[in-house]
Amino acid sequence: MVQESWQDRELGTCPRESPSFHRRFTTLTITREPGSKHRATDGTSQGCASAGSGAATTTTALFEPSGDGKTPQVVVLVGAPGMGKTTMVRKVMVEWREGTLHTQFDFVFCIDCKAIVLPMEASVADLVSQCCPGLRVPAGKILDDQKKILLIFDGFEALGLSLVQPEAELSSDPREVKPLELTLMSLLKKTVIPEASLLITMRPTALGSLRQCLKGEHYVEILGFSAARREEYFHRYFENPSKADMAFRFARGNEILYSLCVIPVMNWTICTALEQELCGKKNLLECSKATTGMMMFYLSQLLKHRDRDNPQVLQQFLLQLCSLAAEGIWKHKVLFEEKEIKDYGLDQSGLLPFFLNERIPREGEDHGNVYAFTHLHLQEFFAAMFYILEDDGEMVSSLGKLEKDVNKLLESYNKSRKDLNVTVRFLFGLVSQKSIEYMDKTIGCRISPRAREELLEWLQERHRGLSHPGQALKVSEMDTFHFLFEMNEKSFTQSALGHFTDLDLKDTKLTLYDLMALSFCIQHWAGLGCVSLQGCSFHWQDPEAKLDASVPWLQWCQLSESCCAELAALLAEHPGLACLELGDSSLGDSGVRLLCEGLQTPGCRLRVLRLRYSRITSACCEDLATVLRTNTSLEELDLSFSEGLRDAGVELLCEGLRHCACPLQTLRLGSCRLSGACCPALAALLLQGPRLTCLDLSDNELAAHGVLQLCQQLRHPACPLRSLGLSTDGFSQALLQELDALRPLQPALKIGNLLEHDVPQAGAMARLPCHRGLLPGRSKVLPSFRRPPLL
Repeated sequence: MVQESWQDRELGTCPRESPSFHRRFTTLTITREPGSKHRATDGTSQGCASAGSGAATTTTALFEPSGDGKTPQVVVLVGAPGMGKTTMVRKVMVEWREGTLHTQFDFVFCIDCKAIVLPMEASVADLVSQCCPGLRVPAGKILDDQKKILLIFDGFEALGLSLVQPEAELSSDPREVKPLELTLMSLLKKTVIPEASLLITMRPTALGSLRQCLKGEHYVEILGFSAARREEYFHRYFENPSKADMAFRFARGNEILYSLCVIPVMNWTICTALEQELCGKKNLLECSKATTGMMMFYLSQLLKHRDRDNPQVLQQFLLQLCSLAAEGIWKHKVLFEEKEIKDYGLDQSGLLPFFLNERIPREGEDHGNVYAFTHLHLQEFFAAMFYILEDDGEMVSSLGKLEKDVNKLLESYNKSRKDLNVTVRFLFGLVSQKSIEYMDKTIGCRISPRAREELLEWLQERHRGLSHPGQALKVSEMDTFHFLFEMNEKSFTQSALGHFTDLDLKDTKLTLYDLMALSFCIQHWAGLGCVSLQGCSFHWQDPEAKLDASVPWLQWCQLSESCCAELAALLAEHPGLACLELGDSSLGDSGVRLLCEGLQTPGCRLRVLRLRYSRITSACCEDLATVLRTNTSLEELDLSFSEGLRDAGVELLCEGLRHCACPLQTLRLGSCRLSGACCPALAALLLQGPRLTCLDLSDNELAAHGVLQLCQQLRHPACPLRSLGLSTDGFSQALLQELDALRPLQPALKIGNLLEHDVPQAGAMARLPCHRGLLPGRSKVLPSFRRPPLL
């Protein structure tokens, strides 16, 4: 066992040397209780439960004195498949062999009940000899010093023996040969070598008969990995720290995957899949393994060597399991009675424990055993499988429980059952072409092709119903991007989004997973014309983690300079994009310079660029001026609330605006701390430059002479301006009369504060540095002036 632990090599990883057992081992969270109090948990927790006295501990806790000061002689280690029972046993063996722990034992014998072939009759001495055939000391002599012996039975339920034996026939002599059931019962009942210690590992489903044989035993239940231990496992698994960080952030950003990481074998599954991806790629944004793919890989590992000689039995079991899962999801049910398990034909000891945990009632409880899936997300995965797996029709009619109606599921989700989100997401993942092929070849299940068509039709009709008549067809639900990203198919995404032109999300906290889903969909959305994510914000699980990914176009999302090169490239590659809003960002001057490179490329067809609250100064205005001279599509430029812009920056912009080919129609410079020194340059543009129809100078303390210069140009009948943003509070009576005199000359011209018409959410404002006149935490509070009526 020790040699195997040292040489342990997990399957499916990149070629490399086998990892050290100590380097890979990660402490599990366990709970420890006396036998009279123990019951198995229901297995439905979303994270590491805090049942009983559970705490993150090392394996030393297995034989430590309990609260009453007594050291247990019999410890039963309980856990669902994949929770780490065998790993814990290996840890005990390795630490004992190295002399670091468990030194109270001179001899430790481990019987792997899943692999060893035991005789029909044997003594305790025979069991020891068969466990360690190379013993130099006779087994009988070893057994004389009972207190120094630890016997381990790993996977006790695999022996499949009856533990109901007459006590009168039990043995007290370790050399006496008896039927195997009697010898094992004698060890459990402590009639033979009563002072030796026992460590027994088993699944919760097998506890019922065992607990009747034991006395004074202590139960240690493995609850899985705590949040801190999940991250530790990733760092122990990967040799490269940067890859470990990248892989963990990928899992942490996906709520479903991260929740499943409580199960150690799921952690291994996810790490193995991500390692395969990282062998050939530097960036996990290119990862083809969505959540569904990892769940299928996990399922294939569970079924690897089970019932391969009789695949029909396995297929029937899976269909029945999926039916039970779906029935439970519809009824908000996670616990199933023993009768239900039998009614669904799931009472198969060789398969059931891999999918469901058994919860044994405490003394005094009048109900029988109940069962639950190892994790709620696993139940949701199998529920999704129920709707798309093909069968001969006999299974559904014989069970008569639930109709396989994908549309009913989707409509229920759309109307009120948002708890079905994960199940619907798995539906999309399962009908991808890769999933269909994988399920057929690896697991032996056929997926109905009709389900793909139903999902596509539902997505298209769903968003048509959400768009108002006469307006652009827009996608405004984040879950749509999750569904398409889960499927991860270019052609399906193109078909689903082909009729829509706008992306419009509001007040959403975006995770890294959200950004990956958006990025994937935008790349394959040929008809996308406008992106708006107003009131959205990034929600980083690790605030110190740096974004190493392409980021979609976001408004009020605090983007930093680091993403601007990616944005510039996407502007050139996505000619259909018409509007880009990057308000409340930290782009800065260097970020805007990078963005300008994309705006100057021939492929860019952007018409609207809004950079409100972007912390830019006059230093980047020369680059913006170059864009205005060369870009032939930009019609609106919004630099409002850029207090570092000042008059010098506006004068530089005017240099670019004088170019005759400049198509700009709207220039917004509200709250940029302009003093009026830039008014001559702006006034000149009203007749000599582009045909500006809107000039917003609201919330700037323009001197009277500057306003008068604008008025002189506005009197000219050829002046095209139709909206002028000015804050008239504080204007002299003479200046107000001058503005009023423009009415008969320019009847279509409106003058007033234009900033109020598009104010960011209070949350975005609250994140800004102390902005003149902005009050964080209050809705739609404007800079300090009253809004005058539009003249």
